[in-house]
Amino acid sequence: MKDIQLFIDKTYDFIKPEAIASYKTNAEACNHLLHTGEGKGNDFLGWLDLPSSITEEHLTDIENTAKTLRDNCEVVVVIGIGGSYLGAKAVIEALSNSFDWLQTERKSPVIVYAGQNIGEDYLYELQEMLKGKRFGIISISKSGTTTEPALAFRLLKTQLEEQQGKSDAQKLIVCITDKSRGALRTLSTQEGYKTFVIEDNVGGRFSVLSPVGLLPIATAGLDIRQLVSGAVRMEQQCADTVPFEENIAAQYAATRNELYRNGKKIEILVNYQPKLHYVSEWWKQLYGESEGKEHKGIFPASVDFTTDLHSMGQWIQDGERTIFETVISVKEPNHKVLFPNNDANLDGLNFLAGKRVDEVNKMAELGTMLAHVDGGVPNLKIELPQLNEYYLGELLYFFEKACGISGYILGVNPFDQPGVEAYKKNMFALLEKPGYEEATKAIKERLK
Repeated sequence: MKDIQLFIDKTYDFIKPEAIASYKTNAEACNHLLHTGEGKGNDFLGWLDLPSSITEEHLTDIENTAKTLRDNCEVVVVIGIGGSYLGAKAVIEALSNSFDWLQTERKSPVIVYAGQNIGEDYLYELQEMLKGKRFGIISISKSGTTTEPALAFRLLKTQLEEQQGKSDAQKLIVCITDKSRGALRTLSTQEGYKTFVIEDNVGGRFSVLSPVGLLPIATAGLDIRQLVSGAVRMEQQCADTVPFEENIAAQYAATRNELYRNGKKIEILVNYQPKLHYVSEWWKQLYGESEGKEHKGIFPASVDFTTDLHSMGQWIQDGERTIFETVISVKEPNHKVLFPNNDANLDGLNFLAGKRVDEVNKMAELGTMLAHVDGGVPNLKIELPQLNEYYLGELLYFFEKACGISGYILGVNPFDQPGVEAYKKNMFALLEKPGYEEATKAIKERLK
């Protein structure tokens, strides 16, 4: 079985092979630092060997819990924010039928999301949709007090108990939380909810291969064993014993840091498969929250091609030259569609008759990469042999490992997020939350 591959365009001098090779010692040292646990943020390295440490018993427990939800629910609401929902959504959206929500006969419940925003209209419409439906809840939070998911959980827990009764609701709520402390752990114990643990040493944005991601993915009817198998394979491929020349995570980390050093401040993750949109959203959080510190770090952006070629394409081709692109390419689609012949040929497309739609897409991909490189935009390509659970498992772990190495090369702690707390302090002060009296007073003075 082939693995995902990394390709670096060397057509132009902005990615010089010798410059990338010069990172060998540093990249290998940073990879080794992750494994020795002697670097910054070393208390959040549980994701490193997470795939290979997953036991048969653990997978079976997750699958059985997912089956209970599938057998008893039309809809399952996944409550979480950031890494607590993005990883699961990335995999589910990538591997589900694009029009699955229109199906009248379903093998698995519809998966929807809450707690990722504080939109009142969103929550109202969600609650209206859930009226009269058999639904369940997967609530994901280490503390149970993060505002967005805590607010959504209180609303939906109340609704579920009113619709189905407290006893039935208790069987349809699963909480993924801290092992021993926090509001959600306390509530789960009191109410008798089925629970899974978010280990202390696994941060949210690195948690997709924990129950945080695996339970929703299994509930959607996808094969978590293959997902984990792919991640295990990439864990081996990117180990600290693998030399730089064979380690694609280390090479990717080195290349993006070299481009950043040469003024490329924005990385655009590109896909030509609309199913990968939320993989990009997950990736943006992973890299943005991990590297954006100390006034340093590449800004992660994303586009869906060819759609966005008709909007952002102009800027990418001719705008400020502070960008580079990383293209996720899927070599072989899962389905085959041939373009038909038409006698009238009014659209002038008969030259495509008999070709696969994916051939057109691949030529758009190659043509765009050539144009953007000619326009001064460095291009990297990550190729998946196929879009399935196994290769997504490889991709997710590849990005995680590369992120850890890249952050250490940059000189920051990739595993904390001090800047995230700033808005929370102001929000709580404005809402006059107990304990924030001094901050409330200061903000009121500031806003006079």
